[in-house]
Amino acid sequence: MTGAGRTPEVLARIEQARALFDSVPAEEMVQSISRLFDLVPDEAPDEFIFPALPSTSRARIFGGQVVAQSLMAAARTVEPDKQIHSLHAYFLRGGQETAPLHFRVHRDFDGRSFSNRRVVVRQEGKVIFNLTASFQQPDPGLAHQVPMPDLLPPEECWDFTDFIAVSPNMDDRLLHQMARPRPFEMRSFRPPAKAKATQHYQWFRLRGSIGDNPLLNRAFLAYASDMGLLSSSMLPHGLNWTTPGLFSTSLDHAMWFHNDVRVDDWFVFVMDSGWTGNSRGINHGYIYTRDGTLIASVVQEGLLRYKPPA
Repeated sequence: MTGAGRTPEVLARIEQARALFDSVPAEEMVQSISRLFDLVPDEAPDEFIFPALPSTSRARIFGGQVVAQSLMAAARTVEPDKQIHSLHAYFLRGGQETAPLHFRVHRDFDGRSFSNRRVVVRQEGKVIFNLTASFQQPDPGLAHQVPMPDLLPPEECWDFTDFIAVSPNMDDRLLHQMARPRPFEMRSFRPPAKAKATQHYQWFRLRGSIGDNPLLNRAFLAYASDMGLLSSSMLPHGLNWTTPGLFSTSLDHAMWFHNDVRVDDWFVFVMDSGWTGNSRGINHGYIYTRDGTLIASVVQEGLLRYKPPA
């Protein structure tokens, strides 16, 4: 989205953010994320390892990564004709990318139509994350959905790198962190702080192709579902990730998959926050394809601790 009154300084920061975002070729970035889902079998049955990375620029593992990896670990123990339809997860400790992750899958239930799995993720001997996932054989039946609201198309929304570059609190350190290469092209719409609104939305499109494998596409959708949802709780208070004195992190995450999706086509995450209090915020999201088909629903609670600088 273009905007009037951009100063040369702002335009320079936008150019810097775009250069950072494009510093890794798109297909290479997508393939690097795909490799995150290639878990290595451990010695014991139903146990998997994701090796440590040699270096990282992140203070913590991105939550969407562990959600998607746990989904893939669970799916490797389920009959291939059953598809993931829901997951429920808790973030217990912040993980580190430079230490291996251990995934233990528990086969809690296998029926004719449904299978249920629990995944416990450990790092350096401590549980950092757990997830329960349910899988179902396709079963036609009654159908309805909440219509997609009236939204601006992605072409008329802020490019995500432009959006973060114009933030008044975005110093060079934060700019390098937020404008890092990502697998998705993103377009954002956020109402102005003075509106005290609770709803915003963000368009996503994978920057490369991963084919039509339903499980891999759902794993990438789970990965994206942790991008921006927690900020819904900040929106009516005029806060964002860069606000001094704000600490935020995800506490739990639930997701329901309604339809197949190709994540290399545009889809939109419509997000809202119905409540914030006790240093926590609840956030809801509906994910639609561009033609208005509802493909997933998401709910997340996050920790929000705000102490304005003196």
